[in-house]
Amino acid sequence: MRMFKAIAAAALIGSFGTAAVAEDVIEAVHFTPTQVGFAQSFLKFVDRVNERGKGVVQINVRGGPEVVPNPQLGTAQQSGLIDMMNAPAGLYLEIVPEGEVFSASAIKPWEARENGGWDAIDKIYQEKGNAKLLAHVDAGAGFWLWTVDEPKLTEDGLLDFSKLVIRASPLYKQFFESLGAQMIVQPAGDVYTSLERGVINANAYPSIGYKAFGWDKFTRYRVEPGFFHLDVLISMNLDKWNSLSDESRKILNEVAIEYERESYDAIAKEDEESRAAMEAEGMKVVEMTGAGRDKFLAEAAKASWDRMKDRDPTHVEELRKLFP
Repeated sequence: MRMFKAIAAAALIGSFGTAAVAEDVIEAVHFTPTQVGFAQSFLKFVDRVNERGKGVVQINVRGGPEVVPNPQLGTAQQSGLIDMMNAPAGLYLEIVPEGEVFSASAIKPWEARENGGWDAIDKIYQEKGNAKLLAHVDAGAGFWLWTVDEPKLTEDGLLDFSKLVIRASPLYKQFFESLGAQMIVQPAGDVYTSLERGVINANAYPSIGYKAFGWDKFTRYRVEPGFFHLDVLISMNLDKWNSLSDESRKILNEVAIEYERESYDAIAKEDEESRAAMEAEGMKVVEMTGAGRDKFLAEAAKASWDRMKDRDPTHVEELRKLFP
Protein backbone atom coordinates (compact mmCIF):
# COMPACT_ATOMS: atom_id res chain seq x y z
CA MET A 1 0.00 0.00 0.00
CA ARG A 2 2.81 2.34 0.96
CA MET A 3 4.61 1.47 -2.30
CA PHE A 4 1.44 2.17 -4.32
CA LYS A 5 1.10 5.61 -2.73
CA ALA A 6 4.71 6.38 -3.51
CA ILE A 7 4.28 5.36 -7.15
CA ALA A 8 1.05 7.37 -7.44
CA ALA A 9 2.70 10.40 -5.90
CA ALA A 10 5.66 10.10 -8.26
CA ALA A 11 3.33 9.83 -11.25
CA LEU A 12 1.42 12.89 -10.09
CA ILE A 13 4.58 14.91 -9.64
CA GLY A 14 5.76 13.73 -13.06
CA SER A 15 2.55 14.86 -14.71
CA PHE A 16 2.92 18.29 -13.15
CA GLY A 17 6.49 18.47 -14.36
CA THR A 18 5.47 17.54 -17.90
CA ALA A 19 2.73 20.16 -17.93
CA ALA A 20 5.09 22.81 -16.64
CA VAL A 21 7.51 22.41 -19.54
CA ALA A 22 4.99 21.71 -22.28
CA GLU A 23 5.31 23.88 -25.37
CA ASP A 24 2.46 26.24 -26.18
CA VAL A 25 1.16 25.36 -29.66
CA ILE A 26 -0.78 27.95 -31.67
CA GLU A 27 -2.88 26.95 -34.69
CA ALA A 28 -2.80 29.68 -37.35
CA VAL A 29 -4.24 30.57 -40.77
CA HIS A 30 -3.54 33.30 -43.32
CA PHE A 31 -5.97 35.08 -45.63
CA THR A 32 -4.28 34.60 -49.02
CA PRO A 33 -2.96 31.54 -50.84
CA THR A 34 0.54 30.62 -49.70
CA GLN A 35 2.26 31.88 -52.86
CA VAL A 36 0.98 35.46 -52.38
CA GLY A 37 3.27 38.01 -50.73
CA PHE A 38 1.07 38.58 -47.69
CA ALA A 39 1.19 34.90 -46.74
CA GLN A 40 4.92 34.81 -47.37
CA SER A 41 5.35 37.78 -45.05
CA PHE A 42 3.32 36.06 -42.33
CA LEU A 43 5.41 32.91 -42.68
CA LYS A 44 8.55 34.97 -41.97
CA PHE A 45 6.93 36.12 -38.73
CA VAL A 46 6.04 32.50 -37.91
CA ASP A 47 9.56 31.27 -38.64
CA ARG A 48 11.04 33.85 -36.31
CA VAL A 49 8.65 33.00 -33.49
CA ASN A 50 9.31 29.28 -33.93
CA GLU A 51 13.08 29.79 -33.95
CA ARG A 52 13.07 31.98 -30.87
CA GLY A 53 10.36 29.99 -29.15
CA LYS A 54 11.87 26.50 -29.33
CA GLY A 55 10.71 24.58 -26.29
CA VAL A 56 8.37 27.43 -25.31
CA VAL A 57 5.92 28.34 -28.07
CA GLN A 58 5.40 27.16 -31.65
CA ILE A 59 3.02 28.31 -34.38
CA ASN A 60 1.51 25.61 -36.59
CA VAL A 61 0.24 27.13 -39.84
CA ARG A 62 -2.79 25.25 -41.12
CA GLY A 63 -3.04 27.12 -44.45
CA GLY A 64 -5.00 29.87 -46.15
CA PRO A 65 -8.53 30.44 -47.43
CA GLU A 66 -8.84 26.76 -48.33
CA VAL A 67 -8.88 26.09 -44.55
CA VAL A 68 -11.03 29.02 -43.41
CA PRO A 69 -12.73 31.12 -46.13
CA ASN A 70 -12.12 34.85 -45.75
CA PRO A 71 -15.70 35.80 -44.80
CA GLN A 72 -15.52 33.36 -41.86
CA LEU A 73 -12.15 34.41 -40.43
CA GLY A 74 -13.44 36.88 -37.85
CA THR A 75 -16.01 34.54 -36.37
CA ALA A 76 -13.59 31.59 -36.49
CA GLN A 77 -11.11 33.46 -34.32
CA GLN A 78 -13.81 34.93 -32.09
CA SER A 79 -15.19 31.47 -31.33
CA GLY A 80 -11.78 29.86 -30.85
CA LEU A 81 -11.97 27.66 -33.93
CA ILE A 82 -8.56 29.10 -34.82
CA ASP A 83 -5.96 30.49 -32.42
CA MET A 84 -4.20 33.01 -34.65
CA MET A 85 -4.90 34.66 -37.97
CA ASN A 86 -3.13 36.89 -40.43
CA ALA A 87 -5.92 38.94 -42.02
CA PRO A 88 -6.94 42.51 -42.89
CA ALA A 89 -9.16 44.31 -40.41
CA GLY A 90 -11.44 45.09 -43.37
CA LEU A 91 -12.49 41.44 -43.63
CA TYR A 92 -14.41 41.50 -40.35
CA LEU A 93 -15.63 45.06 -39.82
CA GLU A 94 -19.06 43.69 -38.93
CA ILE A 95 -17.46 42.39 -35.71
CA VAL A 96 -15.06 45.26 -34.99
CA PRO A 97 -16.06 48.36 -37.03
CA GLU A 98 -13.24 50.31 -35.43
CA GLY A 99 -10.80 48.27 -37.54
CA GLU A 100 -11.34 50.99 -40.17
CA VAL A 101 -8.65 53.05 -38.41
CA PHE A 102 -5.87 50.90 -39.84
CA SER A 103 -6.75 51.73 -43.45
CA ALA A 104 -8.00 55.28 -42.88
CA SER A 105 -5.00 56.58 -40.93
CA ALA A 106 -1.52 57.33 -42.21
CA ILE A 107 0.03 56.82 -38.77
CA LYS A 108 2.78 54.20 -38.66
CA PRO A 109 2.29 51.14 -36.42
CA TRP A 110 5.09 52.05 -34.02
CA GLU A 111 3.73 55.61 -33.75
CA ALA A 112 0.36 54.19 -32.72
CA ARG A 113 2.11 52.19 -30.02
CA GLU A 114 3.85 55.32 -28.75
CA ASN A 115 0.78 57.59 -28.61
CA GLY A 116 -1.58 55.10 -26.95
CA GLY A 117 -3.53 54.28 -30.11
CA TRP A 118 -2.46 50.64 -30.16
CA ASP A 119 -3.58 50.02 -26.59
CA ALA A 120 -6.91 51.71 -27.29
CA ILE A 121 -7.73 49.69 -30.40
CA ASP A 122 -6.43 46.47 -28.82
CA LYS A 123 -8.86 46.95 -25.94
CA ILE A 124 -11.73 47.35 -28.41
CA TYR A 125 -10.74 44.16 -30.26
CA GLN A 126 -10.63 42.28 -26.99
CA GLU A 127 -14.11 43.47 -26.03
CA LYS A 128 -15.81 43.05 -29.41
CA GLY A 129 -13.84 40.36 -31.20
CA ASN A 130 -12.50 38.26 -28.32
CA ALA A 131 -9.17 38.98 -30.00
CA LYS A 132 -5.72 40.06 -28.89
CA LEU A 133 -3.87 42.22 -31.43
CA LEU A 134 -0.22 41.32 -31.88
CA ALA A 135 0.92 43.38 -34.85
CA HIS A 136 -0.11 45.64 -37.72
CA VAL A 137 2.13 44.22 -40.44
CA ASP A 138 2.84 45.06 -44.09
CA ALA A 139 1.61 48.61 -43.47
CA GLY A 140 4.01 50.36 -45.85
CA ALA A 141 1.75 50.28 -48.92
CA GLY A 142 -1.84 50.89 -49.96
CA PHE A 143 -4.52 49.97 -52.48
CA TRP A 144 -4.76 50.67 -56.22
CA LEU A 145 -7.59 50.65 -58.72
CA TRP A 146 -6.99 48.50 -61.81
CA THR A 147 -9.16 48.61 -64.95
CA VAL A 148 -9.61 46.46 -68.05
CA ASP A 149 -10.16 49.39 -70.43
CA GLU A 150 -8.52 52.81 -70.39
CA PRO A 151 -10.61 54.90 -67.97
CA LYS A 152 -11.75 58.42 -68.79
CA LEU A 153 -11.31 61.52 -66.66
CA THR A 154 -13.94 64.17 -65.99
CA GLU A 155 -13.24 67.87 -66.56
CA ASP A 156 -12.03 68.33 -62.98
CA GLY A 157 -9.57 65.43 -63.26
CA LEU A 158 -11.61 62.79 -61.43
CA LEU A 159 -11.96 59.32 -62.90
CA ASP A 160 -15.32 58.69 -64.55
CA PHE A 161 -16.64 55.89 -62.34
CA SER A 162 -20.04 55.62 -64.03
CA LYS A 163 -19.00 52.78 -66.36
CA LEU A 164 -16.93 50.81 -63.86
CA VAL A 165 -18.05 47.54 -62.31
CA ILE A 166 -15.50 47.00 -59.57
CA ARG A 167 -14.76 43.90 -57.55
CA ALA A 168 -15.06 45.08 -53.98
CA SER A 169 -14.27 44.03 -50.47
CA PRO A 170 -16.40 45.41 -47.62
CA LEU A 171 -13.54 47.78 -46.81
CA TYR A 172 -13.97 50.06 -49.82
CA LYS A 173 -17.42 49.22 -51.20
CA GLN A 174 -19.06 52.34 -49.76
CA PHE A 175 -16.20 54.56 -50.92
CA PHE A 176 -16.46 53.63 -54.60
CA GLU A 177 -20.26 53.65 -54.53
CA SER A 178 -20.10 57.27 -53.34
CA LEU A 179 -18.15 58.04 -56.53
CA GLY A 180 -20.74 56.39 -58.78
CA ALA A 181 -19.24 52.96 -59.44
CA GLN A 182 -21.14 49.68 -59.42
CA MET A 183 -19.69 47.26 -56.88
CA ILE A 184 -19.65 43.46 -56.70
CA VAL A 185 -18.40 42.04 -53.41
CA GLN A 186 -16.55 38.76 -53.86
CA PRO A 187 -13.53 36.96 -52.41
CA ALA A 188 -10.17 37.21 -54.14
CA GLY A 189 -10.47 33.63 -55.36
CA ASP A 190 -13.40 34.55 -57.61
CA VAL A 191 -11.81 37.59 -59.27
CA TYR A 192 -9.93 35.80 -62.06
CA THR A 193 -13.08 34.14 -63.38
CA SER A 194 -15.08 37.37 -63.05
CA LEU A 195 -12.49 39.27 -65.10
CA GLU A 196 -12.27 36.46 -67.64
CA ARG A 197 -16.04 36.42 -68.14
CA GLY A 198 -16.47 40.19 -68.12
CA VAL A 199 -18.56 40.22 -64.95
CA ILE A 200 -16.32 43.02 -63.65
CA ASN A 201 -14.14 45.48 -65.55
CA ALA A 202 -12.13 46.84 -62.62
CA ASN A 203 -10.51 45.60 -59.44
CA ALA A 204 -9.24 47.28 -56.29
CA TYR A 205 -6.30 45.58 -54.60
CA PRO A 206 -2.70 46.22 -53.51
CA SER A 207 0.06 45.59 -56.04
CA ILE A 208 1.49 42.90 -53.75
CA GLY A 209 0.29 39.53 -54.97
CA TYR A 210 -1.52 41.00 -57.96
CA LYS A 211 0.54 39.10 -60.54
CA ALA A 212 0.42 35.94 -58.41
CA PHE A 213 -3.35 35.90 -58.86
CA GLY A 214 -2.93 36.42 -62.64
CA TRP A 215 -5.25 39.44 -62.69
CA ASP A 216 -2.77 41.59 -64.63
CA LYS A 217 -3.61 39.49 -67.69
CA PHE A 218 -6.95 41.35 -67.87
CA THR A 219 -6.47 44.69 -66.12
CA ARG A 220 -3.97 46.64 -68.19
CA TYR A 221 -4.42 50.04 -66.50
CA ARG A 222 -3.54 51.19 -63.00
CA VAL A 223 -5.06 54.38 -61.59
CA GLU A 224 -3.19 56.87 -59.44
CA PRO A 225 -3.29 58.00 -56.71
CA GLY A 226 -3.56 54.97 -54.47
CA PHE A 227 -5.99 54.99 -51.58
CA PHE A 228 -6.22 53.70 -48.01
CA HIS A 229 -3.38 51.92 -46.23
CA LEU A 230 -2.87 48.20 -45.82
CA ASP A 231 -4.68 46.97 -42.71
CA VAL A 232 -3.19 43.50 -42.29
CA LEU A 233 -3.18 42.33 -38.68
CA ILE A 234 -1.75 39.38 -36.79
CA SER A 235 -4.13 38.61 -33.96
CA MET A 236 -5.06 35.81 -31.59
CA ASN A 237 -8.13 34.42 -29.92
CA LEU A 238 -8.12 36.17 -26.54
CA ASP A 239 -8.81 33.01 -24.53
CA LYS A 240 -5.89 31.25 -26.21
CA TRP A 241 -3.66 34.28 -25.58
CA ASN A 242 -4.57 34.29 -21.90
CA SER A 243 -3.77 30.57 -21.65
CA LEU A 244 -0.18 31.04 -22.86
CA SER A 245 2.77 31.14 -20.50
CA ASP A 246 4.32 34.51 -19.67
CA GLU A 247 7.41 33.51 -21.62
CA SER A 248 5.35 32.62 -24.70
CA ARG A 249 3.55 35.96 -24.62
CA LYS A 250 6.87 37.77 -24.20
CA ILE A 251 8.35 36.08 -27.27
CA LEU A 252 5.26 36.78 -29.39
CA ASN A 253 5.19 40.45 -28.39
CA GLU A 254 8.90 40.95 -29.03
CA VAL A 255 8.77 39.39 -32.48
CA ALA A 256 5.56 41.27 -33.34
CA ILE A 257 7.09 44.66 -32.56
CA GLU A 258 10.26 43.83 -34.49
CA TYR A 259 8.39 42.54 -37.50
CA GLU A 260 6.04 45.52 -37.75
CA ARG A 261 8.96 47.77 -38.71
CA GLU A 262 10.69 45.24 -40.92
CA SER A 263 7.56 44.34 -42.85
CA TYR A 264 6.68 48.03 -43.30
CA ASP A 265 9.89 48.68 -45.21
CA ALA A 266 9.80 45.34 -47.03
CA ILE A 267 6.25 45.77 -48.31
CA ALA A 268 6.96 49.34 -49.47
CA LYS A 269 9.84 48.00 -51.55
CA GLU A 270 7.76 45.11 -52.87
CA ASP A 271 4.94 47.50 -53.81
CA GLU A 272 7.33 49.62 -55.86
CA GLU A 273 8.93 46.61 -57.52
CA SER A 274 5.58 44.98 -58.32
CA ARG A 275 4.25 48.10 -60.01
CA ALA A 276 7.48 48.58 -61.95
CA ALA A 277 7.42 44.96 -63.16
CA MET A 278 3.86 45.25 -64.46
CA GLU A 279 4.61 48.56 -66.17
CA ALA A 280 7.63 46.96 -67.84
CA GLU A 281 5.23 44.36 -69.24
CA GLY A 282 2.93 47.01 -70.72
CA MET A 283 0.71 48.12 -67.85
CA LYS A 284 -0.37 51.76 -68.39
CA VAL A 285 -0.83 54.33 -65.62
CA VAL A 286 -3.75 56.79 -65.62
CA GLU A 287 -3.43 59.63 -63.13
CA MET A 288 -6.22 61.71 -61.65
CA THR A 289 -5.38 65.39 -61.42
CA GLY A 290 -6.37 68.69 -59.83
CA ALA A 291 -9.63 69.04 -57.94
CA GLY A 292 -10.72 65.56 -59.00
CA ARG A 293 -7.67 63.98 -57.39
CA ASP A 294 -8.27 65.95 -54.20
CA LYS A 295 -11.91 64.85 -54.12
CA PHE A 296 -10.93 61.20 -54.58
CA LEU A 297 -8.54 61.25 -51.62
CA ALA A 298 -10.93 63.24 -49.42
CA GLU A 299 -13.80 60.84 -50.12
CA ALA A 300 -11.58 57.87 -49.28
CA ALA A 301 -10.77 59.24 -45.83
CA LYS A 302 -14.34 60.38 -45.19
CA ALA A 303 -15.93 57.06 -46.17
CA SER A 304 -14.03 55.08 -43.53
CA TRP A 305 -14.84 57.37 -40.62
CA ASP A 306 -18.45 57.81 -41.73
CA ARG A 307 -19.02 54.07 -41.93
CA MET A 308 -17.41 53.52 -38.54
CA LYS A 309 -19.64 56.19 -37.04
CA ASP A 310 -22.75 54.65 -38.62
CA ARG A 311 -21.96 51.23 -37.18
CA ASP A 312 -20.87 52.33 -33.71
CA PRO A 313 -20.01 55.95 -32.85
CA THR A 314 -18.81 55.12 -29.33
CA HIS A 315 -15.06 55.35 -29.94
CA VAL A 316 -14.89 57.52 -33.06
CA GLU A 317 -13.76 60.78 -31.47
CA GLU A 318 -11.15 59.07 -29.31
CA LEU A 319 -9.75 57.14 -32.26
CA ARG A 320 -9.67 60.19 -34.55
CA LYS A 321 -7.23 61.81 -32.13
CA LEU A 322 -5.06 58.72 -31.86
CA PHE A 323 -5.13 57.72 -35.55
CA PRO A 324 -4.82 60.99 -37.55
